[in-house]
Formats: sequence, structure tokens, C-alpha cells
Amino acid sequence: MSRDCLRPALPIFASIAIGVVGWSGHVLLLPVALGFPILWSLAQTRLGAALVSAAYFLAASRGLPQGVAAFYSSDIWPGLLLWLCASLSFVVVHAVLWTKNTRVRPSRYFLAAVIMAIPPFGITGWAHPVTAAGVLFPGWGWWGLGFMTAGLAGLATRIWPAVAIAFAGLWLWSAAIWTDPKLPEGWRGVDLELGASLGREAGLQRQRDIIATVRNAASDGTRYVVLPETALGFWTPTVARLWMSASGDTDATVIAGATVLDAKGYDNVLVAIDRKGGRILYRERMPVPGSMWQPWRSWFRESGGARADFFANPIVPIGAGRAAPLICYEQLIVWPVLQSMLHNPDFVVSVGNGWWTEGTSIVSIQRAATTAWTELFAKPLVIAFNT
Repeated sequence: MSRDCLRPALPIFASIAIGVVGWSGHVLLLPVALGFPILWSLAQTRLGAALVSAAYFLAASRGLPQGVAAFYSSDIWPGLLLWLCASLSFVVVHAVLWTKNTRVRPSRYFLAAVIMAIPPFGITGWAHPVTAAGVLFPGWGWWGLGFMTAGLAGLATRIWPAVAIAFAGLWLWSAAIWTDPKLPEGWRGVDLELGASLGREAGLQRQRDIIATVRNAASDGTRYVVLPETALGFWTPTVARLWMSASGDTDATVIAGATVLDAKGYDNVLVAIDRKGGRILYRERMPVPGSMWQPWRSWFRESGGARADFFANPIVPIGAGRAAPLICYEQLIVWPVLQSMLHNPDFVVSVGNGWWTEGTSIVSIQRAATTAWTELFAKPLVIAFNT
């Protein structure tokens, strides 16, 4: 292959590498994603910008086809279709906003970054480079987010090498002093390895097994025990009574994922259970599009699918503190965590059920993204996942 043929393909190969490495699931590698705005701004044509955008997004979300195939117990084609459709909004936004005018290009990239962070395009706004703010500016909070956003625009200017060098210095400094977020005092997250059966096996024995796990976790005086998404299955009066009776001899409060079903659909929720009773603590703001959230059903007057509460309940009171809950998919996009941080919560509670991601880096990416955001705002973090 001649150099003339290879040269146009180099930005695409570089964009693929940036997507793969930056979103490998290692929190300290998130700043690699900052190479994307550089490549986008260096594109010579709108088509070039679209190809760079597609290469980055598809590489960053490469685990989706395999994960969807596992979720639906089907071949890989439905996953490939969803993968390509999800990339469409990212590519369209960045292609439309690209311009030959180098003076306007930084503001255009800034606009693209904002659009991909909030609904409706932000619904599939995965792999957002702004997530790296927590690595470069740990503890800086909203100031760090502001500097990160300004820096992203700066990477789309002619002085991008200077901006990149400044970011590289911050990256090295942060890596040298990095510490993971602390647990909130008195809290414990319990990871489970129950695979696809969690939330689907509704037998009494399963509930008793999980209760025993909670009691073991709370045996050292832990006051709050967090279980993964859908850990309790369907939240019914019978399940509530069982757990309330089990809480009679312990002071611990259980925070667990469950599903609340009605005639129109269902809510993916967190419930809080103690000896006094159980209550719905949080309703997921953004369920997984397609597999859970299916808004088109209402267009045809059909029921089913998970409800999206979008901007509801960004924080919830637990004991004397206030928590910012994030369930599964909410950890991959930008606006839920930023909306919660506007209310200055005391800590973050992050849960997920990632059995379907086996063989992919999706759960690792969720953990890395959540860790980065909590580090940016210097908040304690409790995590509970099922794999």
C-alpha cells in the first residue's frame, strides 16, 4: 500500500486505537480519549470527520454486540444492528457540526460535546471525553469540569499541542498521587456472582440465600449494605414482608435493586429495607434504550418496557445523608451524574447487573467512569455489581 493511500486512513486507525485504549476499563487511561477532539479538528473534510467519529465511537463501544447477543440469547446480528444505530447520533452530530472554518471549529466542538451530554442525543452519549475530567482534575469539582470543557475546545484549535502537553502533565501528576474513592462510613457494597439468574429466579430459597449474604456483610457493625441491580427480583408485598422479618434482628439497612411492575410497564428501582419496613428509594432515570426503555410502544398503544424518569430524583435521603444513585446504564452517560452533583450529595451509590457483559469490558468501563466522576467531585463511592 502506497503512502498516498495510507495517509487518509491513518486518522481512522488512530481514532480506533484511542477508542479501544481510552475505554478499556482502566480509569487512569480515560484521558487517552482526549485524542478524539484532536483528530476530529484535524479532519480535512466533513466525511473525514464522520469517519473519525465513527471509528472512535464504534471502538469505544465494541462490547455492545457481544453483550446484546448474550442478553437476548441470540446470534450477534441484533447486537451489531444496535451498535451501528447507537453510533449514528454521535457520528451525525460531529459530522454536521464540523466546519472548514478553523476559527469557528472550537466552538462547534464545544457545542457537539454539550449536545452529546444531554437528552435527546445524550441518551446514547457513551464514551464522552469529558469523563476524563476526574482523572486530570481530581477534587476540583465544577471548576475541574469547566477547565476540562475549555480544554476540549482548546484541543480543536491550532494550539492543540500546547493544550495536549498541559493535559499530559496533569495526567502524570494525577497518576502519581491517585487513590480510589473511599467508602462512605458505615457502608458496604456486596458484589454477587449469580449470573443471569439474579432477578429472574424468584424462589424463596434464593431470597434466603441473599438475606444470609447480607447478614454476613453486616456482622461487623456495617449500617448500610448495598446489593446489585435487580437483586430482589420483583418488589411485591410478599418479598417486602420476608425481608422486613429478616431485618428484625439486625440494625443494618439494605439498599437493593428491584423491579416494580404494573399494567403499563415497569420501573427499575432501588429499595431501602429495615426493621421498620421497605420503601422505594429511587427510580432509574435512564434505563438501557432498546432492551429496557422502549418508548415506541406507547406510540402504538402497547404496554411494556421500563419507564424513564429522565430528570427525576437526582438525590435521595438515606439516614442522615443524601445519596446520588446510579443504576447500570446511567454510569455510561453524562447528565445523570452531573444532575445529581448539582444537588451536592454526600456520596454516590452505584449498582449494576452485568452478567450479560461477560467477555467484554463494559462493567469495567462502568466502574471506571463512575470512579472518575466521584473523584472529580471528591465524593465517597459504594459499588455493588452482579456478574
